[in-house]
Amino acid sequence: MTDEKNLLGMIGMCRGAGKAIIGVPMICEQLRKRKSKASADGEVDFMIIEASDTSDNTHKKLTDKCIYYNVMHVRINSTCEALGRAVGKSAVGAVALADKNFCRAVLGKLQKN
Repeated sequence: MTDEKNLLGMIGMCRGAGKAIIGVPMICEQLRKRKSKASADGEVDFMIIEASDTSDNTHKKLTDKCIYYNVMHVRINSTCEALGRAVGKSAVGAVALADKNFCRAVLGKLQKN
């Protein structure tokens, strides 16, 4: 439980820094606008974090978009409500992190689990 709180706290910090895109429609729009940026050093600079209780349709939509745009997609063990609270909203199905350093920190937290 503590690891989940740490992860959600890191996502909240990313939102506070203005480096988070909140909600599936906004994420899909950003993916369409975003130019394909492959980091020269191979680091992840954009990733999508999805709540565990999203609908099958939402999960498929995000998965397909991430495959098409070559973006990392992670489904965490937190609910939409918990993910929403972390970013200051009611319920959120997914959040995208648009910063290399936050992505690195979140991946570090995920690998500890």
